[in-house]
Amino acid sequence: MKPRISVIMGIYNCAPTLQEALNCLYAQTYQDFEIILCDDGSKDDTYAIAQENAQKYSNIKLIKNPHNMGLNQTLNNCLAVAKGEFIARMDGDDTCSPNRFEKEMKVLDEHPEYAIVSTDMSFFDENGTWGQTNELSEPQPQDFLKKTQFCHAACLVRKEAYDAVEGYSVDNKLLRVEDYHLWVKMYSKGYRGYNILEPLYQMRDDRNANNRKKFKFRFNEAYVKAEAIRLFHLPLWSYIYCFRPIIIGLLPNPLYNYLHHKK
Repeated sequence: MKPRISVIMGIYNCAPTLQEALNCLYAQTYQDFEIILCDDGSKDDTYAIAQENAQKYSNIKLIKNPHNMGLNQTLNNCLAVAKGEFIARMDGDDTCSPNRFEKEMKVLDEHPEYAIVSTDMSFFDENGTWGQTNELSEPQPQDFLKKTQFCHAACLVRKEAYDAVEGYSVDNKLLRVEDYHLWVKMYSKGYRGYNILEPLYQMRDDRNANNRKKFKFRFNEAYVKAEAIRLFHLPLWSYIYCFRPIIIGLLPNPLYNYLHHKK
């Protein structure tokens, strides 16, 4: 019998944290799921740890890219073998609450008008929890001018919505913004989503976040904003929002990290 949920995980050099992430899935109060792990050319023990888990649990499928292909293609490779009616995300260095799937499934089962459900998430590092997102419960198309409206790693999405947009777009212009672009594509097809205003997902995010955010990715974010304006037929003045990520990318690291913690 097919599982209701397929959990897709692109794993890459996350050996120290992968087992903790998988343990969070094993502890879910909603258990009708499979886990699809795709190793993207890890150079540490990530694949070996995944292999040990796949040998122990029959609901785990382990695949491996021939070389490093990036998250967009890796997740598409997971989607190609997914059998679930719903697609959940999980990252190999994060954790989630035991009732995450139960609460997300309740939303989608009771509200057929939604194709996407995600949750708020908290941020933690070696010193503990330091922040939390505050998302809109029912984002509208114009809200994507400001930022992505759903936490990607915390999401649960109807497979039909993924199929309608042919999964993740693979393009250098979409590196690090693959989720933002995915939601824009889905909304342009008429799909809508809902955020559970409770931090059911915990993202490992260090105190020097800006060090990982290369300036070129700011242009990728600007590109997605421009795509949202085009696909949603928003007014021309909306293009001013495309400059925001580039300006933020020019901020000194201490100022950026202060603002990052404020979110």
